[in-house]
Amino acid sequence: MTNPTPAQLATRRTFLGKTSQGLGAVALASLLRPAALQAAPMPGVLTKLPYAPKAKRVIWLTMAGGPSHLETFDPKPKLAEMHGQPMPESLTKGQQLAQLQGQKLTCFGPQHPFAKFGKNGTEICSLFPHFGSVLDDVCLIRSMTTDAINHDPAHMFMNTGSQIAGRPSMGAWVTYGLGCEAEDLPGFVVLTSLGQGGQNQPIAARQWSSGFLPSRYQGVQLRAKGDPVLYLTNPAGVSRDQQGADVAAINALNKRQESIAHDPEIATRIAQYEMAFQMQASVPELMDVADEGAKTLELYGCTPGDGSFASNCLLARRLAERGVRFIQLYHKDWDHHGGVKEGVALKAKEIDRACMALITDLKQRGMLDETLIVWAGEFGRTPMSQGGSGRDHHNKAMSVWLAGAGVRGGLVYGASDELGYAAVENVCTVHDLHATMLHQLGIKHDAFSVKFQGLDARLTGVEGGTRVLKDILS
Repeated sequence: MTNPTPAQLATRRTFLGKTSQGLGAVALASLLRPAALQAAPMPGVLTKLPYAPKAKRVIWLTMAGGPSHLETFDPKPKLAEMHGQPMPESLTKGQQLAQLQGQKLTCFGPQHPFAKFGKNGTEICSLFPHFGSVLDDVCLIRSMTTDAINHDPAHMFMNTGSQIAGRPSMGAWVTYGLGCEAEDLPGFVVLTSLGQGGQNQPIAARQWSSGFLPSRYQGVQLRAKGDPVLYLTNPAGVSRDQQGADVAAINALNKRQESIAHDPEIATRIAQYEMAFQMQASVPELMDVADEGAKTLELYGCTPGDGSFASNCLLARRLAERGVRFIQLYHKDWDHHGGVKEGVALKAKEIDRACMALITDLKQRGMLDETLIVWAGEFGRTPMSQGGSGRDHHNKAMSVWLAGAGVRGGLVYGASDELGYAAVENVCTVHDLHATMLHQLGIKHDAFSVKFQGLDARLTGVEGGTRVLKDILS
C-alpha cells in the first residue's frame, strides 16, 4: 500500500506489518549501540546570510510587569518641578490610558535622584551604581514605544511582534533561521525569577512558543530552583544505557512512521527524544556552578541554586558558552501601580549588580563582542500618579538598553518629551528593535518570512516602515 489512509495506519494489523523491519532496527539499537545515541546540533533554514553576523547569540533580559523609565533610565527634572500639578491636557486628551481613563491626571515626579555615570556623564537613577560602572559598554534607548497597554498582549507583542496569540516568539524565529551550536542543550532556553516583591504575575508559556513553526524551535524553560527539568533523573534501577536503548527503540518506531506519514512533527518528536536524553547528562553539569570560583560568584552576588535573577544571569553566561542561540530571562514584579518608590528600589537591588556582572563576565571572556544583550520590559509607566504612590501602564515612552555584538557603547539614543509622556526624538518601535537584533545576527528582517494561512508572516510584521537602528551600531 503506497499511500495508506490515516484509518489504515491506525489499525493494529497495518502497524505490525509496516514496522516489522523497524522492530529489527530497534533490537539492534537496543542490543548493540544504546550508548551511541547522540543529538546533532540543530540546523537552521538560512544556509547563507546576507550580512556578516556580529552576534552569535542573544541574551534577552525581560523585566516583566513594566519598569518605570522615570525611576530607572530617563531623568525628567521638569516632571519633578511639576509634581502634584495637573498633567497638561494637550498631552493626554484623547489618548489611550489603561486604568486612568477619565480620571484626574496629576504629575508625579521621579521618586529617586539621578546621577552621572560613564565617560559621557550619562544620567541614570542613582539606584543603579553597578550598572552605571559599565555604562560605557551600553547603548541606552529612551524613545522606545509599543502598541499594547495591558500585560499579556504587551508581552505577546514584545515577544512575537504581534498581539495575536499563536505567533512564533523571537527566540523561535532565531533558532528556526540559524539553528543551534549546542549538541546537548536546546537552542532556545528560558529562565524565570521572582525576587522579593511578591507580585507573581503568571508568564504564559506561549511567550516562548514556536507558534506555526515546527515545535522543536520553541523555548525550553529551565527551573532556576530545585530540579531544573522535571523527570531529569532515571527511575531507580534504570541505567543510562537502558534509557538510551529505550529512546533508540522509540525513535526507530518514530522514524518508520515518519517515512510513511511524512509529518514534520514526528521529526520534531525524534529530535526532542534525543535532546531529552542528552539533557539528562548536560543539564546537571550546566547547573553545577561549583567550578565557577568565589570571585565569579562574588561578581554576580549570588548563591548557587537560589533561583535569583543574578543566578540566572550566571546560568545565561554558561548557556552562551555551550552554544545556546537564544537565552531569555524573565524577572517579575515590576508592576508598580502603587509604591513605585519602594518597588523600584527593591527591583534595582535585585538586578543592578547582576546586569553589571553579566556584561563584565562576557567581556572578560571575550564573548561580549559576539553576544547581544537586550534589557526591556513590555511597556513603560505613566508620568501621572496612580493612587498617590504608583504609576499606570504606558506604551508611548519606555527605556530599553542593548550591549555587545556591534552595539555602540556609551550612547544615549532618542528622547521622550520633558515630562516623559511620549517619545519625540528618534522614535523606536518593537519591530525596529527586532529588526536590529536580526540584523546583528546576519538576517535581513524583511526577507525572513514563512507562509502562514496563505500570507507571509514575519517577526517584524508586514506593515512596512520598520527600520534597523543603524545609528546605534558601530
